[in-house]
Amino acid sequence: MKIFAHIRWFFSALGLVFGMTYMILTFRFYKQPHAVKAGSRLISFLMGLRASTKGSIHPETQMFIINHQSDIDIGIMEGLTSKNIAWVAKKEIADIPFFGKIVKLPDDILVERESKTSLIKLIKDVKNKLDDGRPIAIFPEGTRSKTGKMLEWKAGTKLVANKFNLRIQPVVIYRSAYHFNLSGKTAHSGTVYVQFLDSFLASKENKTWYEDLREKMQKAYDVNVAEHISNR
Repeated sequence: MKIFAHIRWFFSALGLVFGMTYMILTFRFYKQPHAVKAGSRLISFLMGLRASTKGSIHPETQMFIINHQSDIDIGIMEGLTSKNIAWVAKKEIADIPFFGKIVKLPDDILVERESKTSLIKLIKDVKNKLDDGRPIAIFPEGTRSKTGKMLEWKAGTKLVANKFNLRIQPVVIYRSAYHFNLSGKTAHSGTVYVQFLDSFLASKENKTWYEDLREKMQKAYDVNVAEHISNR
């Protein structure tokens, strides 16, 4: 019943806040990225979530391109890899009192969407993180999709990937919005499905790789939807 989903959302939100608080308070005491990983796994535990994966992470991945549906997407991804990921996040997140530290302390990449110089800063920051051995993670849609259909992808991701000829690892996350829906204020325990598609090198020579990848990831998402319905 929907009333129970609303009640569960309240307790899941508390778990999310508790896990983020743990990350912030323990960050100075542990070598990066221990606090982020431990906090992410704590959030999944408190929310009653587990991840089921297909495929595997390429060890030389330099950029994860991920579809975006829920606030738990980052935590789910962090819990699946030991890599010290540098997330591309909106600068306004860093401006939130206390909880803005969730992107400040790990030194993630902050962008201002309306700034004319944001792309220049993004390119510079990506290079710095790559030089430090940190893979980049980005949601090319820029915000959460509420329909199951990916929104239009921002051009900046393609420009950065092409400039540095990055090894791309596409990641399709499925059912995360079902398990934590901020706008609908509903939540459910259970399994979030994550598929790691084959990695590849971005190239300016292939002018349509970005558009082709969006279509490929949408198809993979739709297949996961169909499989779940057929297995009910």
